[in-house]
Amino acid sequence: MIRSIELRSDTFTQPTEGMLKAMFNAKVGDDVFGEDPTVNELEAFAADMFSMEAAVFCPSGTMTNQIAISVHTRPGEEVICEQGAHVYFYEAGGIARLSGCQARTVAGTRGQIFSEQILPLINPEDVHRPRTRLVCLENTCNRGGGSTYSMENMRQIRALCDAHNLTLHLDGARIFNAIVANKENPKDYSRIFHSLSVCLSKGLGAPAGSLLLGDKAFIHEARRARKAFGGGMRQAGFLAAAGLYALQNHVERLEEDHQKAHRLADALGSASWVKSVLPVETNIVIFEVAGDNPASYWVEQLKLQGMKTAATSPTHIRMVTHLGVSEEDIKTTLGVIAALE
Repeated sequence: MIRSIELRSDTFTQPTEGMLKAMFNAKVGDDVFGEDPTVNELEAFAADMFSMEAAVFCPSGTMTNQIAISVHTRPGEEVICEQGAHVYFYEAGGIARLSGCQARTVAGTRGQIFSEQILPLINPEDVHRPRTRLVCLENTCNRGGGSTYSMENMRQIRALCDAHNLTLHLDGARIFNAIVANKENPKDYSRIFHSLSVCLSKGLGAPAGSLLLGDKAFIHEARRARKAFGGGMRQAGFLAAAGLYALQNHVERLEEDHQKAHRLADALGSASWVKSVLPVETNIVIFEVAGDNPASYWVEQLKLQGMKTAATSPTHIRMVTHLGVSEEDIKTTLGVIAALE
């Protein structure tokens, strides 16, 4: 029987033995009352890590993003983001559904946008037009193949936001991949963003949960929004313990995932059935297939050999490395990539 190798997404990770022990031994209370000690510890730990005043623990990154948008805006206002940004592309129309705002999108470079692209999208003060209120960035950029923003680019965007009285939010679904890849200090992000979403699953390996960080006044309002969105949890410390363990033990190991992704990219670049591979910076590999067969054909061929991958377009396939992909798995995948024709 062929062993299945999960390369579709880093959301398929399983808790490690150490994480499971931390969850089993967690001290819990009622988080809606603010009395779950493990949740409180996680929030304080993360806030200190990023030099933010406060944090709130939520079930998912989609919720932390949508809470941030809701708190930062009023109905009828406009949110600027890249056209493939998760907040726009993958969150079920939450900007309109939950905050009554509309998105104004721009085509970026591998998911990244720049201050000179944002400037012409900022509406003048005119009763006929929605008020521009918020800019959302994503780091790393999922649909951009795990590309990372430079600190200089993000600082320039913050300066533009300050000049036009706009708020800046970061969807940090894979922020630690960016931090590890670029050898950044997490505290630098607090000098750039008004709010920050940090995902604890994916590469960090927690089974669920994300944190929203900001100043105390913002997080106070975020807790109200979390309750309204159905995100108030009771004995959430069992999940928070997994997130705390992940932050304390799984950040530096992300470099292993990055190296494995580079090896996959190198092999794909030499394969006859692959036309091109997007530059790899972190743990996501997106490549374009060659010839007349669509991406779905090659996804099926890889599946027959035990590799689970995902088509992101009729011609593109994604592979993602994570703590569930072993060295043996990578060697097996490299062999399959070379053998396919």
